[in-house]
Amino acid sequence: MNNAPSITARTVTIQTDGACAFFSGSLVIAEVNRIVSGGAEILAGDVSTIDITRLTQMDTAGAWFLVEQQMRAESDGKDLSIIGGSEAQQQLIETVRQNLIEPDEADLRPQTWADQLEDFGRTVVQGGRKAAALVSFLGQIVATMAGIIIHPRRLRLTSVVHHCQEIGLNAVPIVALMAFLIGVVLAFQGSAQLRQFGAEVFVVDLIAISILRELGILLTAIIVAGRSGSAFTASIGSMKMREEIDAMRTLGLDPVTILVVPRVLALMLMLPALGFIADLSGLIGGALMSWIELGVSPAVFQSRLVSNTDVWHFAVGMIKAPFFALIIGVIGCYEGMLVGGNAESLGRRTSTSVVLAIFMVIVVDAMFSIFFAVVGV
Repeated sequence: MNNAPSITARTVTIQTDGACAFFSGSLVIAEVNRIVSGGAEILAGDVSTIDITRLTQMDTAGAWFLVEQQMRAESDGKDLSIIGGSEAQQQLIETVRQNLIEPDEADLRPQTWADQLEDFGRTVVQGGRKAAALVSFLGQIVATMAGIIIHPRRLRLTSVVHHCQEIGLNAVPIVALMAFLIGVVLAFQGSAQLRQFGAEVFVVDLIAISILRELGILLTAIIVAGRSGSAFTASIGSMKMREEIDAMRTLGLDPVTILVVPRVLALMLMLPALGFIADLSGLIGGALMSWIELGVSPAVFQSRLVSNTDVWHFAVGMIKAPFFALIIGVIGCYEGMLVGGNAESLGRRTSTSVVLAIFMVIVVDAMFSIFFAVVGV
């Protein structure tokens, strides 16, 4: 053995003699950490054998270190073998090698247009299955509600009232503030543009139509989706993690009747009320900014609002509200039912619930806008 350069880390020594690297001492996690943190190349490029006969101690981290060196050599097209050591050390190295996660070959090769087309197809199929599952869950909820209408005693009124407070009453401040600020922004931006044409008075029509027809109920639904939809998923998902829903089924209780229907009913009752509050707050904010920025007095604002705003603008927003509520409730409860047995699943399903609910609310709002435009409302 010659005196080739070596790496020493207190109790472990690596010496190279031609194509063989000799490990001696104790190869444990602390020594592996010191070697790796050094940043230098550990083995020379011409090394083809690692001899661990002189190792007196080796733990799992040491076995991982040896296997990692072997895998790096294989990735460079070289053959690196590990020889020597006791039977226990060889078994530990083999156990670590078998339990390492190997990279998927499909992830290593570049994607072709066929791979991208396949990924797109899989996404479409998964989306179709998700839509079918949501429709099936919606049908189960509707059937349960029909059974409650026939047998009203099945309705858990206390639960409905509790969720009405959580969804509606507790959300009034944030909804009112959001709508008020939206009205202020619309009036300010609208006045800046309409002043150029001497048509400042039309800012009333802009605010009224925008708030009553679209922004009031749409932004309210988005806030409720982020606030209550995620709460539905987290609450039901937590019960699913603790196996409380399985216990309900064991006792002969229907989770849809007990957990889902009260939440959906409360949401369908309270979202129109929150939309109405948002409309009022938005109009008040718009009127205040119009008075400050354009000098349109509250009396003029009110008279023009009453004379030039069709009641159908308000009705269009209120018609959308129950549909938005049903979408948020169904998606929130459905994702909660899919939560697995760990916190990672709960977080992932909660995020999916919020994103999917907001996306579907916007899609349905666009469909309603097209429909009302076609029928001339």
